Amino acid sequence: MRRVLFLLALPLCLAAQSISITKGLADYQVLQRDGQNRASAEIEGKAEGADGRSVEVRLIGKGGFGWRSAGKVENGAFKASLNGIPAGGPYKVELRAGGASTAVSNVLVGDLWVLAGQSNMEGYGDLANLAPPNELVNSFDMTDVWRRAEEPLHRLVDAVDSFHQRGKPRLEGEALKAWIANRKKGTGVGLPFALEMTRRTGVPIGLLPCAHGGTSMDQWSPSLKDQGGASLYGGMLRRVRAVGGKVAGVLWYQGESDTGVKTAPLYQEKFEKFIAALRDDVGQPQLPFYFVQLGRFVNNSNPNEWNAVQEAERLIELKVPRTGMVAAVDLDLDDAIHIGTNDFKRLGKRLANLACRDLFPDVSACQSVERGPRPVSARFENGVIRVAYSGVNGSLRAPGRIAGFSLWQATGEPVAAIYKAVVDPKDPSHVLLHIQGRLPDGVVLRYGAGKDPYCNLVDAADMAAPVFGPMKLQ
Repeated sequence: MRRVLFLLALPLCLAAQSISITKGLADYQVLQRDGQNRASAEIEGKAEGADGRSVEVRLIGKGGFGWRSAGKVENGAFKASLNGIPAGGPYKVELRAGGASTAVSNVLVGDLWVLAGQSNMEGYGDLANLAPPNELVNSFDMTDVWRRAEEPLHRLVDAVDSFHQRGKPRLEGEALKAWIANRKKGTGVGLPFALEMTRRTGVPIGLLPCAHGGTSMDQWSPSLKDQGGASLYGGMLRRVRAVGGKVAGVLWYQGESDTGVKTAPLYQEKFEKFIAALRDDVGQPQLPFYFVQLGRFVNNSNPNEWNAVQEAERLIELKVPRTGMVAAVDLDLDDAIHIGTNDFKRLGKRLANLACRDLFPDVSACQSVERGPRPVSARFENGVIRVAYSGVNGSLRAPGRIAGFSLWQATGEPVAAIYKAVVDPKDPSHVLLHIQGRLPDGVVLRYGAGKDPYCNLVDAADMAAPVFGPMKLQ
């Protein structure tokens, strides 16, 4: 009888041994690297039948290491520290305690980027001609699950943070499957940016989609952070903390909802406060913050306010350190306001130009990249307005004749006077506007006036000239 009991007890003993991770590391997770190009992870989990035993960990992959002690099991639970993981991957991380083991795969160490703003960041391009996924680019999706990044990155209907459902039930089951199957829109700028950054630098990227279409600066207000996921800012902050609390930077595309008569004059102040608050809340006073100047909108309402927000965005880059702006006014649309899938790829490269230039000065593929054309002055002399730009890569250029410049009286009426616009052959960072007749006193210059202008001025790196104005003539 004793022998029978012994044989029955043995498998019961083995079955009681198990180990699992509950927090700190998951398949496809991207860990933010530190200044020494390494990362750490604080892992928590359960380990049945291993009390008092050491938890060991090993890292499989280039630059990995063998088994080492990382923690101890107490009362069926453990905390383990995984330190010194080199930038790169994908890695497989194995943990063991007693006779049990577990593993997570496709772990990367690189840079985390927050994607925030409204619909053009959320992504409304046609789901066609999509950029292929890359094993070095993952996404912390809106259900708080790490996965390989692919379009569409944003999915609001079943997001963890309740703001995204706007009071509607969170979709699940067959309803969610049907919604996904019928989706026709969803490409954005985040994935093209990440793919371009990884291509140039070799550093893995983790994306944190947080955008929501149609949202204003007031809805993104840091004053709402105590509402957690019931607010946009609180939800974004929660997600940053969920992946370790530090990120490499923020990509922002927003402003369309702030182009009203009352809201446009307040945009610059609100945006500056938003950037300052986020930097303070994540404890990164120099957090890189790159944003897109508003593009086109086929709509006639409030053109002056639309241009006012664009000008505010241009001035923010000049005023707030560690920020950068790219223009989108020359890009094609997939509907009346949303950038098209193919031109989102161009926009992603423009953002990558800024981030690459600022954050990877020692990488050859990032060297000698300027910020792109930035208007400096407009001087009228001998029948020609000379528009000077700084930050030009190579030379200014345009397909066909240069379009987008216009003159305006101080009263707001257009002045028909420009009959030719050319790049100065002697200085290709200047545009020469040839003028017919005399100009009225107080006339000002604009580029990209209105909500749906045709603008086509770029430089050799496809960095577009931004909307600007009014600019006084010298």
